[in-house]
Amino acid sequence: MSKETVTITDNRTGKSFECAIKNGTHGQPVVDCQALPKELGLFTFDPAFMTTASCESAITFIDGDQGILLHRGYPIEQLAENSSYLEVCYLLLYGELPKKGELDQFNTDIKNHTMLHEGLRNVFDGFRRDAHPMAMLLGVVGAMSAYYHDSMDIYNPTHRNLCAMRLIAKLPTIAANSYKYTMGFPYAYPRNDLGYTENFLQMMFSMPSDEYKISPTAVKALETMLILHADHEQNASTSTVRLAGSSQANPFACIAAGIATLWGPAHGGANEAVIKMLDEIKDVKNIPDFLAKVKDKDSSTRLMGFGHRVYKNHDPRAKIIRGICHDLLKELDTAKTPAFEIALELERIALEDEYFIQRKLYPNVDFYSGIILSALGIPTNMFTVMFAVARTVGWISQWKEMLEEPSMKIGRPRQLYVGAANRNLIPIDKR
Repeated sequence: MSKETVTITDNRTGKSFECAIKNGTHGQPVVDCQALPKELGLFTFDPAFMTTASCESAITFIDGDQGILLHRGYPIEQLAENSSYLEVCYLLLYGELPKKGELDQFNTDIKNHTMLHEGLRNVFDGFRRDAHPMAMLLGVVGAMSAYYHDSMDIYNPTHRNLCAMRLIAKLPTIAANSYKYTMGFPYAYPRNDLGYTENFLQMMFSMPSDEYKISPTAVKALETMLILHADHEQNASTSTVRLAGSSQANPFACIAAGIATLWGPAHGGANEAVIKMLDEIKDVKNIPDFLAKVKDKDSSTRLMGFGHRVYKNHDPRAKIIRGICHDLLKELDTAKTPAFEIALELERIALEDEYFIQRKLYPNVDFYSGIILSALGIPTNMFTVMFAVARTVGWISQWKEMLEEPSMKIGRPRQLYVGAANRNLIPIDKR
């Protein structure tokens, strides 16, 4: 037994049990209470797993109080400033930043997997034209398991790596096809002469009738957004991917489970909610009345994109993306668009008003990413799809890490049963 322990005593019987305290590299220690049912006949009760560490992970660390986000030990600020999205993908997958030759090979491998099987492209035809793009993303990613079943042995390291490559490479293609399908536009094939983000933009917006010119500022904005959303520890969708993976499901099914969870408005819809809020305000002159409702404790009006459940101070990602957002608005000359004027004024007020400062309601990453996506011409029903493209590497990295643990077990949360007691069935003619 470790010298660092916590003693749990059942006051009904006086019986005690000593639990070891486990320390990580950073963050709060955890109490190892796995033997609690055996020793005391008790389980812990923790709705929404708010105080339960469900796994050990070496991928991402968050300190919400201090506004810290680390990937494999590297601060998100340094990664966003100095790395490409694919460098971050390599880091999350393999644990170290790549050397030049390793990154070149990784880039090549990703480019070799960006094309979709024509059969997968035909899957889109089964959807209604007004289907939500997330429905298409969910369906097509799940359908990938029908096309690559010869290389889905989850206990084969080569297969695991190949599945990861395919998912990272094909998600932008699937996302772009979802957009094109809803718009009735022809699909654009991926181009191997372009970088990951440039290729994504050309698949989204290029048309056969015109030459598509890619803005470096737009590329920088989208690349930064992808980096900032690549992984975020054990959130709802990541935990879902791990739980699905613990059943030994194939990786495409596991990522589809993550996509389904991300689709929920409480998880992946925050940046979409920002744009809806700006549209509802309609004009800068309406901001004072709107904020008065926000400050009214009896009002249900919420300020979307401000504050964060995890970060109790500044969201470190927001500091990074803010400048990129302003650069993009300036280049695209969209500052005169009402929604963006409203956004900039809300930002100014939130950073100066004591009401927001005292409550630490600072603009978060979703506030700026919503503005960026809207400025790029991406419709709001595609926002969560863009989030899923960025987060796929985090999901598959977490899945891969879990599969490589020698003691992996299927997830099986407990419950506190509060239903009817044991009772006898009465025949239907006597009820």
